[in-house]
Amino acid sequence: MRSNDSSPFPQRWLPYLLLAPQLVITLVFFVWPTYDALSGAFYQSSPFGLGTHFAGLANFTALFTDPNYLHAFGVTALYAVATTLASMGLGLLLAVLTEGLLRGHTLFRTLFIWPYAVAPAIAGALWMFMFAPQVGPGTRLLIALGIHWNYTLHGHQAMLLVIALTAWQQIAYNFLFFTAGLQGIPASLLEAAALDGSGPIRRFWDVTFPLLAPTTFFLLVMNTLYVFFDTFGVIQIVTQGGPANATTTLVYKLYEDGFQNLNLGSAAAQSIILMTLVGLLTVFQFRYLDRKVHYQ
Repeated sequence: MRSNDSSPFPQRWLPYLLLAPQLVITLVFFVWPTYDALSGAFYQSSPFGLGTHFAGLANFTALFTDPNYLHAFGVTALYAVATTLASMGLGLLLAVLTEGLLRGHTLFRTLFIWPYAVAPAIAGALWMFMFAPQVGPGTRLLIALGIHWNYTLHGHQAMLLVIALTAWQQIAYNFLFFTAGLQGIPASLLEAAALDGSGPIRRFWDVTFPLLAPTTFFLLVMNTLYVFFDTFGVIQIVTQGGPANATTTLVYKLYEDGFQNLNLGSAAAQSIILMTLVGLLTVFQFRYLDRKVHYQ
């Protein structure tokens, strides 16, 4: 049967056939796991894993009375804020500095982009060897500077290491977007500000930075989501959440409870809490910070 003349498809069933692969992927990899997590959060496994029973909100109440889980909240907040500020600040600084270069700016831009091409697990292995206690070249340099470095024993050093590593990888991503944003600023505005007597720093804060507000807002959202969801590989390779849970973030705690301790009900509840938290943060950013962004 042929469709009417206004349809772009020769057969009525053809659009459904074209949509079928995407619908199957969405059902298998999104709808099914989401339903499994939602239903599993209200069940608890028997001690030997032979069955489950309905537990209501017990998994949620147990989490909010667990000091280790509350500690993971604090670790995640510190990790997200420090990584986002460091990576966005340095990305903007490098983009501004290379924008003013007359020669070699292509080379510098290529070099700054390289870290983003490295997989998180590979980057974690590289930094782990560089700052390995006693033998890493980075460790030897720190010891020569009088810093007793051993991130496997000191929690604050482990946190500093994963923040620096994550920020190092995200700088390239932020650098790309800030560079594109800088290229979109009309030179006539900067020239007019210079004619009014504004110096480079004044021109940056009065002209350049406000015009970069849409790019900054977009990167703020993306960096926050990245730290919450995509940094599991870094922590798993470098610190495995230690020492003494100093680098155990929410997503790593979920992994420990779900895949190591086989507490699937608690892991499902944690996944719901994590998704709700990120959703609320994103709504907050769009609700309050978006008002300060001027797109024209």
